[in-house]
Amino acid sequence: MKLVFILGDAAVGKMTVGQELMKITDLRLFHNHMTIEPVLEIMGRFDGQLINDMRELIFRHFAASDNYGMIFTMMMAFDMQSDWDYLEHVKSIFAPYGTEFYYVELIAPQEVRLRRNRTENRLQHKPSKRDIEVSDRRLLRDDENHRCVSYPGEVPFKNYLRIENTDLPAATVAQMIKDRFSL
Repeated sequence: MKLVFILGDAAVGKMTVGQELMKITDLRLFHNHMTIEPVLEIMGRFDGQLINDMRELIFRHFAASDNYGMIFTMMMAFDMQSDWDYLEHVKSIFAPYGTEFYYVELIAPQEVRLRRNRTENRLQHKPSKRDIEVSDRRLLRDDENHRCVSYPGEVPFKNYLRIENTDLPAATVAQMIKDRFSL
């Protein structure tokens, strides 16, 4: 089993790159909004505990399956210990199955991410982002409150790839990931 974490800031392209990577590998995509959106729709509000419970159940069943592997996207605040702890927790679910872990950090400047915040693909798969004004404010607030880009040398993982994807098509980034990690 393989688990590829695609990490990065809001609207950096995690889901889109994950979609492209799924097309060229046998990996399955689990982007973070696949649990956020149904909870918002059903509950009428954000419920972090329910979202985490759903993810936990999916991770446990997937880890025990005979699938080739998973791509999981996550907005990563490198300045929050809780995000580092969450990565370790997810790894602990998969580790008993001999899983190989890979980490990809995507980086793009704020002005690029604000443009990407409006793309058709993003709005199709993330209904909560369709109020662009609110979504832009959230992106800007997150940028003010958290450091979602790692410092050079900060990420300690063996299978780690940092990609500045401002001018790269998602399919190109996906191919870079596939090639680097022989997926």
